[in-house]
Amino acid sequence: MIHILNLIRWKNLVMIAFMQYLIKYALLIPFQDSHNVAISLSHFNFFLLVLATLLIAAGGYVINDINDIETDKINKPNQLLVTKNISEKDAYSLFMALNILGVGLGFYLTYGIGKTGFFAIFFVASALLYIYSTSLKQIAVVGNVVVSIVVALSILLVGIFELIPPMNASNEAVQTTFINIIKDYAIFAFLINLVREMVKDIEDIEGDKKTEIQTLPVLLGKAKANKIVFFISLLPILSIVYYVITYLFKQLPVVGYFLILVIAPLIYASIKLFSAETKADYKHISFIYKLVMLSGMLSLVLYYYILN
Repeated sequence: MIHILNLIRWKNLVMIAFMQYLIKYALLIPFQDSHNVAISLSHFNFFLLVLATLLIAAGGYVINDINDIETDKINKPNQLLVTKNISEKDAYSLFMALNILGVGLGFYLTYGIGKTGFFAIFFVASALLYIYSTSLKQIAVVGNVVVSIVVALSILLVGIFELIPPMNASNEAVQTTFINIIKDYAIFAFLINLVREMVKDIEDIEGDKKTEIQTLPVLLGKAKANKIVFFISLLPILSIVYYVITYLFKQLPVVGYFLILVIAPLIYASIKLFSAETKADYKHISFIYKLVMLSGMLSLVLYYYILN
């Protein structure tokens, strides 16, 4: 059982669920009365939305490990699960089951709320993760962008399902305001994940080179890729600084939170990235970006203070 939990990256799934629940229970529900925010999903239907998301994400992790068997033998021999602890056949069966359940739940949910057109989101996300694992991840930068889009989509899903169905002429302004907040956090998640994925590519250069996966560091070399990723790592810093100055500058405690727990770690990661050389360096930087993703999403709790 532990091998299956590790295969589906249970810690990452907990993070995804946590982010989605934060949006509903820290950003949307507290403003139902004070700002007349209208939401469409019951607690149970929201659970189904989260579960469908997690099942599809878990399927993506499984197919990724199946297609990474050879590279993982070189890059992460101690973490190799498929073939070592779980047969390739069983992994494929698990992948199929997770996707059928996830997409099926997505259809059930969209049918239940009368928005069957939203079903395409689950289908596209599942297809993108499969295409990413089988072909797109071998194309420099394209694979990084695609997986980061899927991460951002897991955040946008909450706004799409909760705020769009009950939107009408009288509440359009309020609903749009909260959709834009969620959209900004999705962009934040996209940028952080993009840098993290590119850092991981540099970390895994040896295995990717031997299995002929054309990532940026394989094509350009480690030194050039490092410089490019360093400059890309400045994008989330500049974006968050702009966001804080534009929308939050009057709220000093909130500014302090972003400076200490989001902007400062991002600057630290960029500085470390500029001088990184060893596999351990890149692993450490990747971990910092993961922590920043968490602290960034936790800032949603502050909106009760910001908007009141």
